[in-house]
Amino acid sequence: MQSLVDRLDGLLFFPVTPFTRAAGDRPGRVDLDVYREHLRSRLAFLDAPDRPGPAAVFACCGTGEFHSLDVDEFTECVRAAAEVAAGRVPVVAGVGYGAALAASFTSAAKEAGADGLLVMPPYLVAGGAAGLRDHYTAVAESTDLELIIYQRDNVTFTPDVVADLAEVPNIVGFKDGKGDLDLMQRIVSAVRDRHGEGKLHYFNGLPTAEMSQLAYAGVGVPNYSSAVFCFVPDVALAFYHAYRAGESSLVNALLDRFFRPLVELRAKAPGYAVALVKAGVRLDGLDAGPVRPPLTDAAPEHVERLAELVTEGRRVLTEHGIDTAA
Repeated sequence: MQSLVDRLDGLLFFPVTPFTRAAGDRPGRVDLDVYREHLRSRLAFLDAPDRPGPAAVFACCGTGEFHSLDVDEFTECVRAAAEVAAGRVPVVAGVGYGAALAASFTSAAKEAGADGLLVMPPYLVAGGAAGLRDHYTAVAESTDLELIIYQRDNVTFTPDVVADLAEVPNIVGFKDGKGDLDLMQRIVSAVRDRHGEGKLHYFNGLPTAEMSQLAYAGVGVPNYSSAVFCFVPDVALAFYHAYRAGESSLVNALLDRFFRPLVELRAKAPGYAVALVKAGVRLDGLDAGPVRPPLTDAAPEHVERLAELVTEGRRVLTEHGIDTAA
């Protein structure tokens, strides 16, 4: 059977989780009909002749507000993603919390049809090297699905711990959300030194990862998460394929005129790495509802600025002779 990571060489899709609107415009239940529509509209790009994608669906992860879902909601979303993907691309489900709760989510993910797991940091606490090694080993031992471990927030790995965890048979990938390139290079080096090339596959998991991907590629991290694909898929795919082909003119134009201003807009308020993406999905014609607390929806003036950036991103594509989805 082909390893999970062998199927992840491409742009990675992190869908939002739509919610209905309750009284006072508060978020209600998960809206599975809108979720399926969101997934279908993005997986339609698999048939694009020149710039196909995505390579995978990462369901119920950070962009999908995993923190706000109970196990039943999580299971419904992963099952819907597996049904819509229908084996064309793998579905990777986000799991997290302590080892016991993580095991509950891993079991639910497998039952729902997930092909693999993205293991997010344990809740709140920051253990030492031995504690992290034991935690992620325990999560891996709770399932036969393949795992990608995720460094972000309260979890920072040492290179030796990552090299230790690479010995666990079903830990196959490492995703970085810290942005410390010196540490990332040392992790890649330590795993290579102990296990040889190809033991782990590495991913850039920073918010708006396109902005930092050229730097990550330089330290041996070939792929990245794309939340932008949720709401402006033509721009996201054009950037990805230009980056892989070394088309620096298009890459730099999109960095300068779309991604850098987007990152500056994202910095306007906490939680905008998710809230702006949901706003973008609404701008693209699909009402994915509000974000769940403690996140808050993007301010109207910031949504207006986001619309301007989408227009500018597509203007860049037109200037480079690329048809847009708009």
